Order: sequence, then C-alpha cells, then structure tokens
Amino acid sequence: MIMNQHCLVVGGAGFIGSHIADALVQNGYPVRLFDLPRRKMTNVAHLLDRVEVAEGDFTNEADLERALRNVDYVFHLVGTTLPATSNENPIYDVESNLIGTLRLLQLARAAHIKKVIFISSGGTVYGIPETVPIPETHPTSPVCSYGITKLAIEKYLALFHHLYGLDYVILRASNPYGPRQQSIGAQQGVVSVFIDRIKRGEPITIWGDGSVVRDFVYIQDVAQAFVMALTSSSPHRIFNVGTGAGLSLNELLGLLAQATGITPRVNYLPGRSTDVPRNVLDTTRIRTEWGWSAPTPLSEGLARTWDWARQQNI
Repeated sequence: MIMNQHCLVVGGAGFIGSHIADALVQNGYPVRLFDLPRRKMTNVAHLLDRVEVAEGDFTNEADLERALRNVDYVFHLVGTTLPATSNENPIYDVESNLIGTLRLLQLARAAHIKKVIFISSGGTVYGIPETVPIPETHPTSPVCSYGITKLAIEKYLALFHHLYGLDYVILRASNPYGPRQQSIGAQQGVVSVFIDRIKRGEPITIWGDGSVVRDFVYIQDVAQAFVMALTSSSPHRIFNVGTGAGLSLNELLGLLAQATGITPRVNYLPGRSTDVPRNVLDTTRIRTEWGWSAPTPLSEGLARTWDWARQQNI
C-alpha cells in the first residue's frame, strides 16, 4: 500500500466505482467519491462513515477542481453511453465522455495528480478480433462510438503523459458483472439484464442466435486489479482484465438456470451490427507482470449476484 495517498473515485457511487471504493478502503487508502448530487448512494451506503463524498457534475470544471484538491490518485470510471446504443448519438458520446475526460486531465495536471487509472473497454476497443483470445497488442478497430471514445481517451492519456509526465494505467475490462449492477442505464450488463428478467418472470431478449461469446469477470476480481494499478511500475500501461475464458449467451442462460433454479423464457431477435461475434481477452500480461487473476468461478459469481438481486425491492 502507498501510505497516506488519497484516492478520488470519479463515478464512485456506481456499480464498478462502489466496488473499487470497497477494495481501496479494505486496503487502507483514504478515499473520496465523486458523483452527481442526485445520484442515489445505495451502493456505498455502508461506506459513508469511512469515505468522503464530493458531489458535482463531471462536465462542470469547478466541481471537478474541488474534487481533485488534496488528491494523489484518480480512478476515472464515468461513462454515459452503452456500446449497443452509442452509434445513435455519437455527438453526445464525444461531448459527455471524451470532452469531459479532457477537462479532467487538464485539471489533474494542474493539481499534480500522480496517476490516473482509467477503465477502458476490452469488449469494444478491439473491434472484430483477428485472434482469440485478444492480446493488448491486437489492432484496435472499434465498430461502435463507445469503443472509439474509449480508445480516444486512451490516446489522450498517452499524450498527456508524453507532454506533461502525467502517469496513467488503462484497464481494458471485459464484461464485469456482480451485485449492484443495474439492468437499465449506462451501467447495465448482460448478466444483470438476464437476472432481472428471470426475477420478474419476464422473457429474455437475445439479439441473434445466442452464439455470441463474451468474457464475464466478477466485479470484486476487477476491483482488485484497480487497486494493484496504484503501485504498478510496469513499462506497460495497458492491461486486459478478464478471465481469459469465453462463454456464449446460450451457455450463460444454462448457468443462470442452475444458479436460480428457474429456466428462463427466451425471445431471439435479429442480430445487431454492433455485436462482435466473439470477444475473449488474453490476460497473460496482467498475470505475468502483476500476479493478478480472476479467481471467482462464474457459477459462484452468478449465485452471489442472484442472491443480491432477490434482496432488492425493485
């Protein structure tokens, strides 16, 4: 641990941010969460007596500037769009995510931040893979605005490091899932949506024939990778974060049936152009250089997520 080093989690009340905040607190780091004033703090209610909360708008320079005061490390987790719908309004994607991030980087430079740790998208920045599993050296050819924006942010992080020495680490996460992930909004995921439909007794919609393959990684395992990024001195700054194992949506349905004891009804619809057929990340680099792996079996992670979902009054 880096003693007495203060961490700012931008988007700290969200699904991923709240779990990273958990991991940071457990490791003894002083933590400040930054999120919208109207954002529900349900995900971090158990942490509010142990963290500082700074409310504000990610697109507001004054709010960000206040949040960055007396901070050493920044975790950038804010995202306002989804891969499947980002092409419908790419201008909003750029305005809300890319421009907002540039503002954050300029302020981080002025505040002498030691390192920015950014969550990118292992599921979209590579595009349609030439090889599977996909290494960090694979060409990047996103087929959705979401992936393009994530990749542009990666490039600006490299630029700010080149020009000003601002240190950074990029974690290209596959498909995080687990408790606190919502079934609607910018932080929804396949697992959370499927579990929500099962809980409500509603049919599950799958775009395509269900053969699409994804790499599902448990959120607490992802959070540990973010904590390890704080102390990384590797010459590499981009790391895949996943399990290295793929699962089709049809196979996921089978595991969910086992975890829930319910066989879901499924409606298959025509496939979408933004859906990459197969995406599994090569995690050799992060395992070799950091000793990180994703130890939680999918069956166990799904069971934990189902138990959490059943306790929610939604």
